[in-house]
Amino acid sequence: MADALKIGIAGLGTVGASLAKILVERRDMLTTTCGRPIEIIAVTARTKGRDRGVDLSAIEWFDDSVALAREAKIDVFVELMGGAGDPAYSAVKAALSRGVHVVTANKALLAAHGVELAGIAEKNGCILNYEAAVAGGIPVIKALRESLTGNTISRVYGIMNGTCNYILTKMEKEGLSFEACLKEAQRLGYAEADPAFDIEGNDTAHKLSILTTLAFGTKISADDIYLEGITNISIDDIRAAADLGYRIKLLGVAQKTDTGVEQRVHPTMVPLDSVIAQVDGVTNAVAIESDILGELLMVGPGAGGNATASAVLGDIADIAKSRPGAQTVPALGRPAASLAPYKRAQIRKHHGGYFIRLSVEDRTGVFASIAKHMAANGISLESIVQRAQSTTESTDPKTIILVTHATMEDSVRKAVASIKGEGYLVGEPQVIRIERPKTA
Repeated sequence: MADALKIGIAGLGTVGASLAKILVERRDMLTTTCGRPIEIIAVTARTKGRDRGVDLSAIEWFDDSVALAREAKIDVFVELMGGAGDPAYSAVKAALSRGVHVVTANKALLAAHGVELAGIAEKNGCILNYEAAVAGGIPVIKALRESLTGNTISRVYGIMNGTCNYILTKMEKEGLSFEACLKEAQRLGYAEADPAFDIEGNDTAHKLSILTTLAFGTKISADDIYLEGITNISIDDIRAAADLGYRIKLLGVAQKTDTGVEQRVHPTMVPLDSVIAQVDGVTNAVAIESDILGELLMVGPGAGGNATASAVLGDIADIAKSRPGAQTVPALGRPAASLAPYKRAQIRKHHGGYFIRLSVEDRTGVFASIAKHMAANGISLESIVQRAQSTTESTDPKTIILVTHATMEDSVRKAVASIKGEGYLVGEPQVIRIERPKTA
């Protein structure tokens, strides 16, 4: 039997503790399936003495993750600290630079430094695995990096943040406000005390940027993603969507267009009968559209200690099974030096339908004015309706819902801007894209 694969773990939070427990408790099974033992020989975390549900007292402790990466006699450095900067960046770079394989769950680190780190891994003949960085337990990285080799990918999209999906699901099923559902998500541990990174769409954007690179062979460009979060989604939007046969999801979408690669994260209306509309709660889903395979939709737990630890363990097992000296799969699907510069497509040329909600003063001619501005911008309306109000006072603002046929986003934005100029809007208009996924 081959020598043991020696690993060091940096970060013993929920995921790190789950991983350590699995490796200790299932040592014999992993030895059989991987063909060699997997041993934890070094660890580091913020606090040494905390009870993590597994006995690590006999394992070498490092006070500093960079020191562990540089000095420990390990084959694999497992980075579970998080964050785009130090210590994660310096520690991962140090490990790769000395030829130590790396497994990480850190999407922020990869979004910021993935191309550089992939290049260092290639130069030193080591593996950089990161399945857990995107969609938790769903093996989308392996699918794009290995399983779909030879396919031409046209679009990758999905639900990649469990916090947002939980909030939108609870709003719909229980008729609660965004604020109430966010508080419940925080109480249950699905949302952080400061939830901005999740609810503003940044977490999804980091994950999408990695998938974009794997799908289209471009350099990671997280800063070039069109970004909208879910903080402006109201219960009125949720109800209107349901009445029209849609459900609102926060989607990350990357697709190849004539003008470049389009990356966008925003609330989206998807048909109630589509598969992705059925993905509720903290569950994630990623869809891939390609020319040979066709449509692939993967659904599963996107976060949590066990789900993420499972993905990390899969990456470690792949390294354990690899043959010494064998050609490794490039971290980003192709050599880092061959990645093309990212060319951002014009998001305003997105061609699709739109939901537009307007709160207007109750005055004569408003319907006609709205229709005029839509027609002036070449927008064909599928429907235009006035929703009932909770009160019957004639002076109350009225809610008008528009659903357009496929049209250019630039036209929609111009039409809404001209309507705002008429002076009869109350508050800001709501514009939500409508997607009709092929995976229906």
